[in-house]
Amino acid sequence: MAIDVLKRLNCCWCHEPLTDDIYLCPDCTFIIHKRYLDKLPTEIDHLTHRLHRLLLKRSDSDYLCNLCQKQHSGPFYGCSLCHFNINVECAWPRSTVEDKSRHQHSFTILMRQDSFICDACGTERNCISYICSTCSLMVHKDCTSLPRIIKFSRYDHCIFHKYFLKDLTRQDCKICFKEVRLECGSYSCRKPGCNYVVHVNCVLEDKSLYKVIEEEKQCEELEEKSMQSFIIRVIEVNEAGEAIKIQHLSHQHCLVLANKMEEDIDRKCDGCMLPISNIFYYCLECPFFLHKTCVELPRIKQHWFHQSNSTLYFDSFKKCDFCNQHCSGFFYKIREGWDMCLRCAKVSDIIECKGHQHFLFFDFKYMEKCNGCGETNRYGAFRCGKCRFALDFGCLTLPHLALHKIDEHKLKLTYHDDKEQSYCDICEKYRDPSLWLYSCSICDTSAHIKCVLGHFPFLKDGVTFIYYHKHHHDLKFFRKVKGYPECSYCGKLCQEEILKCEKSTCNYIIHNKYKCRWRY
Repeated sequence: MAIDVLKRLNCCWCHEPLTDDIYLCPDCTFIIHKRYLDKLPTEIDHLTHRLHRLLLKRSDSDYLCNLCQKQHSGPFYGCSLCHFNINVECAWPRSTVEDKSRHQHSFTILMRQDSFICDACGTERNCISYICSTCSLMVHKDCTSLPRIIKFSRYDHCIFHKYFLKDLTRQDCKICFKEVRLECGSYSCRKPGCNYVVHVNCVLEDKSLYKVIEEEKQCEELEEKSMQSFIIRVIEVNEAGEAIKIQHLSHQHCLVLANKMEEDIDRKCDGCMLPISNIFYYCLECPFFLHKTCVELPRIKQHWFHQSNSTLYFDSFKKCDFCNQHCSGFFYKIREGWDMCLRCAKVSDIIECKGHQHFLFFDFKYMEKCNGCGETNRYGAFRCGKCRFALDFGCLTLPHLALHKIDEHKLKLTYHDDKEQSYCDICEKYRDPSLWLYSCSICDTSAHIKCVLGHFPFLKDGVTFIYYHKHHHDLKFFRKVKGYPECSYCGKLCQEEILKCEKSTCNYIIHNKYKCRWRY
């Protein structure tokens, strides 16, 4: 712990500033002057256990403190006859707690152990309490200093702690989906029209997912940052004030706003690599397209997956660490070593999915199989709070429609198959009917998702792949190549996606498979 932080703390025994040698607990906030720990009484009488005296003991393993209902290690006072233990800090708690930044009045200890529902967090515990007689509040010891404002990574606005919520009907926590006690404390959004409410213990469970906001003006500063996009300059606007011609950081030419594609061509957005279907910007000089929503994305945002700022950037050939797809386009760097493609970045932590009747929410601890592809999740998944259903990022970001030469119609993403035995019409191999597929109801076509989309559905033809191995030029990605030339590594014919040397005088071509691309 830093020295400047220690100077602001007090001894848990005498409640005076830490001026001399101290002992501190690595597991909690217990700090005591060395002179007091060396002189701890071996026996004490305590108001919460009047039957017997409590003896000073020490344990290297965890024990449960009967007063705060938490696990501790180190010195404690206990009664072996009654199996009653209290942490040294709880043996001499502060009689009053006052912090105007957390609550406008002081809390006074009620040195009596009893079961009660905390007015600050809404949970029941059998422990000593602190009371605010002015507001008629009874709270747990650790709830006397709850942060008043926090920025939770899984929500766009700052949320505020309130001891009760007026004029609301039943509200479910947006993290665990269980009911929130409106007469007890919770965190909620103050923005008009927002009904975001979460349990105190749910939102504060993981410290890496929230940031304490000391002053309200910091909320405004965070909102201003979230509005800064990659638009360098607005060149022209229409009568409604909408930008119809812009200069964007991702492209060298100006982009123009359009409402629909003039030709019936399967164009994809160069930001998210999904089909252009609504309002978009396009380049007059080259085939470059961006959804309007992709153009307006913030450069820096706090993504719900991690509390730290995520930075937007452009890459022509990158693997997303969330859907495990190689992609071209925009990415958010969530944290060091974690890159998220735009399709994954647009997924909120609470979603509706056409493949399931209930809401899904992201559970960081979920490690079971995905119901869409059957793969085991290693870093959490979107799961249902009412039944055993879960999806990973890869399945949630699949395009709803896809083209393939096997069928003249667009194939639709389908979530179940009633047939007992199913086969893929492309590879003619067995297909698990319980997993997602692409199908055409008109032609009765059905196929594996990978057989329809291919191995690299989100890479743009012609993008440059910076090659670090035995070839001295950069390579370009292509889905097809004329004449089926031989792979320069394995010698087999190139009938699938390839990487080709960007130099016209060089005939170097390899499969874009892992074995050929990363050979040693």
